[in-house]
Amino acid sequence: MSIWAALVLGIVEGVTEFLPISSTGHLTIVEKLLGLQIDDNGVTAFTAIIQVGAIVAVIVYFWRDIVRLIAAWFRGLADRDARGSDYRLAWFVIIGSVPIGLIGFLARDVISGPLRNLWVVVVALVVWSAVMWLAERVATKQRDEKKMNIGDALVIGLVQCFALIPGVSRSGATISAGLFRGLDRLAATRISFFLSIPALVAAGGYEAATSAGDIGASVGWGPTAVATIVSFAVAYVSIAWLLRFVVHHRITVFIWYRIALAVLVSGLLLAGVITAT
Repeated sequence: MSIWAALVLGIVEGVTEFLPISSTGHLTIVEKLLGLQIDDNGVTAFTAIIQVGAIVAVIVYFWRDIVRLIAAWFRGLADRDARGSDYRLAWFVIIGSVPIGLIGFLARDVISGPLRNLWVVVVALVVWSAVMWLAERVATKQRDEKKMNIGDALVIGLVQCFALIPGVSRSGATISAGLFRGLDRLAATRISFFLSIPALVAAGGYEAATSAGDIGASVGWGPTAVATIVSFAVAYVSIAWLLRFVVHHRITVFIWYRIALAVLVSGLLLAGVITAT
């Protein structure tokens, strides 16, 4: 992979990781347009690893919150009287991360194989747009982060598994699930960020550990490092923007873009400009 292609993909990852428009779907599309073999093991590993840059941006941005939650969790383990809202939220993040960890590991061959298809991306972009519309339609938005419960964590964690399908969007899945559960948009978005940390660090770490040879043979570790660093910088800006945006805007504003992208990719596929795999 050339450095300029790595720069482009790093920007795409940083911009799209936390917006409900699917970073994996966008990376799959752009990788194909750049002439890469999207079902190649090295390209699949590259796609997962550069997401770690975006996750580091989350860790840096929410550093104080993360430290507070970890400290509260350890205090709560030792002292029942210290089990407040931060202690519960820490447990919710742990519980909500279990489903995608299990399903992601068990279905890893499907995720890196049959699902790496542009027609899958097109269908997922359209179908999950309908889910996002319905989530905003029925959302009561009556509960904030402190009023979350274990049921919320389980539902959001389970729905996050749909993000393993390129085109769904991890943030689109988790935010929609939070809205269905009656959380306000800010609470749903913040729990989406917190759940992204263990999920994407595990995915990127697993690929780095098991696919080092594939990366070296096809993409190269230099371009992978460049794309990861770029995704960190761009993602940090995206996080700050999204948190301000969701306070006053519905996530349905992203639906029009998702549909337009699906139509564009469908046209390119039907015209034979690009192939699905």
